[in-house]
Amino acid sequence: MDSSSPPLSLALIRQRYTPFGGAERFLDRAMGALRADGVHLTLLARSWSGEVAGLQTLSCNPPGWGRLWRDMSFACCVRRQLRRHHFDLVQSHERIAGCDLYRAGDGVHRVWLEQRGRTLGWPGRLATAWSPYHRYVLAAERRLFESSRLRAVICNSEMVRAEIARCFVIDPAKLHVIYSGVDSERFHPSLRERWRVETRQRWSIPPEAFVLLFVGSGFARKGVPILLEAMAQLPASVWLWVVGQDRQSGAMQRRARRLGLGQRVCFTGGQRGVESFYGAADGLVLPTLYDPFPNVALEGMAAGLPLVTSHQCGAADLIRHGENGLLGDALDRAQLVANIRLLQADPVRCAAMGRAARQTVAPLTLEAMSQRLLGLYQTLLQRG
Repeated sequence: MDSSSPPLSLALIRQRYTPFGGAERFLDRAMGALRADGVHLTLLARSWSGEVAGLQTLSCNPPGWGRLWRDMSFACCVRRQLRRHHFDLVQSHERIAGCDLYRAGDGVHRVWLEQRGRTLGWPGRLATAWSPYHRYVLAAERRLFESSRLRAVICNSEMVRAEIARCFVIDPAKLHVIYSGVDSERFHPSLRERWRVETRQRWSIPPEAFVLLFVGSGFARKGVPILLEAMAQLPASVWLWVVGQDRQSGAMQRRARRLGLGQRVCFTGGQRGVESFYGAADGLVLPTLYDPFPNVALEGMAAGLPLVTSHQCGAADLIRHGENGLLGDALDRAQLVANIRLLQADPVRCAAMGRAARQTVAPLTLEAMSQRLLGLYQTLLQRG
């Protein structure tokens, strides 16, 4: 940028900013490059934790009781701050109209409710339709995507881009697919040699077992219930790690016991590092009901694991069924069982699919992600 011009200012909106969030990891490298290019960065947040080096912070923390009032009060506070301060570009990670740039990391709420409705009876669907919170989010989402000020939307998958184009009146040219990047050196097939024996011994899993890995929170949305049902139909040689913390962990463990799964399903809770689990597993399984694009899919594929996921997961963008992974509908238990059986019954094909999975994500480097994001920023930040 022209050194004679005043520094450009970029506002980032995130209700709760943590150094480990997916949105924050996505931004980290690009933010460093923008700072080096002289861009002044300001974070508008209700709360933040950890270091926010290089970011000026503006607190937007009005009282909030319940999720509806919490989201509404935060949005109102942000709009007040934006009226008081001038920014050349406003980027939001929350559904707040009036921003220049929005990252649709949470996908489309309308589509999530459509998918969730498939699992509910009519009382549940009726309660959802009349829920004040869901009605507010749907209205906020429409105002955001159909705002005349919105100049660009970052979509983390083609699935999300297509959903936005289908659900809202928006110029398709505003929709930019930028996949997250993955550290292919950290998540590497060599993890198998380092961790396979040790991790299986630590969790008392037989060395000859075929081990599936699930990583994530939001168990109901990401398919843990149907995965447990599928496990009950699989041979006793198939084991499962469920890595992640969720408020339904206790209920899912009780369900596993009712299904007679015994020790074949290991709930590990949250783990600081998942590399050892990638190294010890044979396949990554994410039968999600709705997920725009989980980072864990990239990590597992980079580590050489074939991915079993659903058409309702943004990672399906990258899957060629039978070559580098396997697909099915999120609620098709029979297909999920068949996909897992295919991997378990043919170790040679399973390994080949894992190698193909790594080749698929090889171009999705952190550097490539940063460059695409920076290019979009620089286009939007041009003056005149």
